[in-house]
Amino acid sequence: MPSNQLEALLERARNWAAHDIDPVTKAEAERLVAQAEAGDESARLELEESFAGRLAFGTAGLRGRLGAGPARMNRVVVSQTSAGFAAFLLERAARGEASSPPSVVIGYDARVNSDVFARDAAEIMSAAGVQVTLLPSAGPTPLVAFAVRYLESSAGIMVTASHNPPRDNGYKVYLGDADAGSQIVAPADARIAELIDSAAAQPVTELARSSAYTIAGPELADTYVTRTASSLLAGFPVTHDGSTLNTEIPLKVVYTAMHGVGAEIANRVFLASGLPLPIPVPEQNDPDGNFPTVDFPNPEEPGALDLAYRTAREVGAELIIAHDPDADRLAIALPHLEEEAGFRRLTGNELGLLLGWRAAERALQDAEERKVPLTGTLACTIVSSPALRAVAADYGLDYAETLSGFKWVSRVPNLLFGFEEALGYLTQPHVVRDKDGISASADAIAMARWAKGRGTDVWGLLEEATERFGHFASSQITLRLDSMAAAADLSAQIRTSPPTAFGVRAVNETKDLLQPGLAEVPANVLRYDLADGSRVMIRPSGTEPKLKVYIDTFSEKGKPSKRRAAAERSLAELEVDVRAFLTALQA
Repeated sequence: MPSNQLEALLERARNWAAHDIDPVTKAEAERLVAQAEAGDESARLELEESFAGRLAFGTAGLRGRLGAGPARMNRVVVSQTSAGFAAFLLERAARGEASSPPSVVIGYDARVNSDVFARDAAEIMSAAGVQVTLLPSAGPTPLVAFAVRYLESSAGIMVTASHNPPRDNGYKVYLGDADAGSQIVAPADARIAELIDSAAAQPVTELARSSAYTIAGPELADTYVTRTASSLLAGFPVTHDGSTLNTEIPLKVVYTAMHGVGAEIANRVFLASGLPLPIPVPEQNDPDGNFPTVDFPNPEEPGALDLAYRTAREVGAELIIAHDPDADRLAIALPHLEEEAGFRRLTGNELGLLLGWRAAERALQDAEERKVPLTGTLACTIVSSPALRAVAADYGLDYAETLSGFKWVSRVPNLLFGFEEALGYLTQPHVVRDKDGISASADAIAMARWAKGRGTDVWGLLEEATERFGHFASSQITLRLDSMAAAADLSAQIRTSPPTAFGVRAVNETKDLLQPGLAEVPANVLRYDLADGSRVMIRPSGTEPKLKVYIDTFSEKGKPSKRRAAAERSLAELEVDVRAFLTALQA
């Protein structure tokens, strides 16, 4: 780096440290400056990563590593973001698009500094003229999504990095009013980003602060539990006397909160719904932002469920329920003799198929009881399995595919159920307009209990689905790269040198969703429909430095066992060919 560029970088870091309101990140910036001035190359590189740019605000809000500098998550960035978001809400109120004064509900999980960031947001927004309700303690993301609608707030903020690595944190934004409590979408994100930049033009110490905000009482969580449980109970099968079917069926369940905030409120929902209380994984049940037992607190990651498998083996569990740290995602695992751990986790697509089928059946029963036509929509993201389309067609329901992210799924009109393959499920859209691992886990427990009452299990339900809808096989290839920019660059390379075939399977049609008109908004997604009916989707992750590839195959010929074998064989072959294509591309 030329000396003039280095000096400019050092000056930015010095200015940051001079106005930093957090002694920890202030000291970090000062240390990096001193080390870089002394010729420490690693310190210079860290300064460049932290101070050369700014953490971008988008439809996913903010998410990044904790540390000093505008490209990290810290109190300065959160304060500036909150000032910009407050200005955005005041603009909406002035146009009549939100109540005046506008309001916001703010929640946070148990990650490092989540509570500090939430208070910063509350103080900044309150001083700006926004009515602020701050949740009283660390809690799950679905509670904030619920609160935006229940309190009729103009917006919501959840301080969380969901399932990211331990040293990350984030700032997730919802909009109320016409957006009905969904996450933000374009062009709101661009305008908020502009206003954040304006707020960042002045020292953070000049941003006004106020403690005149409200701390939510226990009735908010109480109402979430009551409404979620009531909605679940309304969909459970009943006996001739009106009682819930299969309540007498014992079911042993193990639960892991993954060091997150889901345990307390999930157990309250299970209890209120008449479901069995799970046996917790003791090492992972209490919130701990350091995540001491997992490298990545994500149920999809290898090893993340090892302690749950151990506990389940010890107690003879029939079902494992796993939330990610903010409890908006759900994974389940079941006994499986062919697995070394004794259990196998269902893929997001398998559980999405089952919960979607359950939602369709629930809607059918409701329509028959009320003697009205069956209507509604099943929805999933474009990279999720197309199995839900077959369920919708079988029941005569509408079907929608959206871009990745629940900011799109939750906005589908007349939604009955929505999911994304990354373990996100929306089973009660009239209660929450975002993925909700708590209500989905209650539905999963009820489903397993109902299956047991019929003399089968969840594996048996998947077999029945294969017989009724055909067999859909899916897999995912994830390339972990050095940066999000590297993932975008690799995607661009594929776009300029597109495949004409994967092995012997010719590409029949290519869709580049950056082209206008192919999706809600142009998106960095490449879709390849193959001659044999298979599908390959490629996109860079929007929140992590990864390139993700989604592969889907299908068979409806023969008995369920033959359908499954044919689809799985095709999937294995296609995955080998796709990996070969990616390897050649990176050579």
